[in-house]
Amino acid sequence: MSGGEGVAESSDDHSASSEEKDCPSPNLDTSKDSKSDEDSSSESNSESESDNEEPKPETTNGELGESSTEEASAQVEEWEDKELPTDCLSSEFNKIQSHCEHCNAEDKRNEPVTPRLLSQGQFLLKVDTEGIYECTETGLIFEVNRKVDIKYSILSWSKYADLVVKPWAVGGPLFDVKCDPACLTSIQFPHSLCLGHHDASMTFKVLHVKTTGASLEYTVDHSATHVKWHVTSLSPVGPVVQSEETVFHHGAVILYKAIDRNPSLSFRVYIATNNESFIKDISKSVKHSSKKFMKIDKPPVCQKLLQNGKKYRLISKPEVEITPEEVEFVDGSLLKLKSYIEVYLEQPMEFKLLLVEKDSEEIVWKAKLRECDWVQHDQNQNVSKSNTSGNRRRKMSSSLPDEVVYDKRMKQFDTSDGAKTKTLLTDTQLFDLAEKLGKEWMKIAIANLKLKMSDIDAILEKKEDVTMNKFRMLKKWQEKEKSNATAQNLCNCLKNVDSVEVQDVLKGFLQESLEVELEEEASGTVFCEDPLFGN
Repeated sequence: MSGGEGVAESSDDHSASSEEKDCPSPNLDTSKDSKSDEDSSSESNSESESDNEEPKPETTNGELGESSTEEASAQVEEWEDKELPTDCLSSEFNKIQSHCEHCNAEDKRNEPVTPRLLSQGQFLLKVDTEGIYECTETGLIFEVNRKVDIKYSILSWSKYADLVVKPWAVGGPLFDVKCDPACLTSIQFPHSLCLGHHDASMTFKVLHVKTTGASLEYTVDHSATHVKWHVTSLSPVGPVVQSEETVFHHGAVILYKAIDRNPSLSFRVYIATNNESFIKDISKSVKHSSKKFMKIDKPPVCQKLLQNGKKYRLISKPEVEITPEEVEFVDGSLLKLKSYIEVYLEQPMEFKLLLVEKDSEEIVWKAKLRECDWVQHDQNQNVSKSNTSGNRRRKMSSSLPDEVVYDKRMKQFDTSDGAKTKTLLTDTQLFDLAEKLGKEWMKIAIANLKLKMSDIDAILEKKEDVTMNKFRMLKKWQEKEKSNATAQNLCNCLKNVDSVEVQDVLKGFLQESLEVELEEEASGTVFCEDPLFGN
């Protein structure tokens, strides 16, 4: 849809077909509706960006002065002793979070249902009878009047940024729902706002994008977590909000670590609304980055509400390089490029991160990052061979022809005879292999790597892109194999995989392992005595 195309806001006297009326329901509380003659045809300044363009760090005009930095460092000790609420620690960022202290509690009686995850991020929900069903993955609530199969997916608001014009703002995720509209009575969309004491000042509507154009349709009701809408027809739909007062967001902090061979550590810290469209956009931005990243699993839900225009500081202990240290929060749902904060450490170590509201100096979110969060078997590539027991001799690789040394090293890598291996696979190697595996990766997981279906289900629950799913599959195999997670063992497991690219990568792993062993031998590393050399 072109940027200059306006959004038609529904009103009592508007014209519509009998099949797609935008009129309010008889049960509509008109006190919650906005002015019907609000001009919503303003053009948006949003520009389309390439999906492959890497997001740039957010820049701000304000900088922390020396005194504020020192004060912040001094307060970390006090802040880190404060406990996070248990509901924040257990909440998942990609699910509807528990009610905060400001939201009114609700007595939900909807039947929870878990959909099937299809390709390209689509969900399939099959219900056999009428009722009200709540999707456990997205928070959508469907009121159905008969047996029906419902397909739906989460969309990006940035694609429709030109349709959301002031005073309206994004209120929650955008969905594309597909089924027979006659089977659906209503849909309740999750929203990411804290209504608190400002419920009366808020007006919700639903942006409905049709082939004939977009319109703002009336809602039936809204609650602390959802916006209810009577189904007229099905196409991209999502809640928008208008408020006379400040809007507060339930927030989430999401961490990614760059995967590379450098000893230094680089993290991306995203501050987002607890909105699945926003969070999916972040995942897509990371995927399209020129670097490779892995997600760091930490409790993401903020314990304090986020507010547009408020400034927040990211603080670490011990002190590390943070760029920028201070940001002004905005709901970036409509932005193609997602802002992030870079955290850089020259050497791996444990450290704490705290997100603090600048004015009140209240902790919004905190986490402790440990090496085990990103390093598992990767550290073994730099571990020297230990001298534990038995007779050991120092050997120089130059004492034998290269082909003999090569054969000797390859025998050491061969684990078929039970010999111990010396070099384990790194995360970078596993990620390289994950990129080459095809659509049959789940079959490989079970048939070749001997993983269980429960392992695959746990991977799919993270709702990451396919490459990350394959990477986590290989990491699961690595965790189970432990000290036997070597290049040779992986080659043995995948020898029947009919892919030239996969086999070439595996051969590369063997060659890299050989080079490491030869370098260590040449530098005087001690090896166990080998019968090839005699006594």
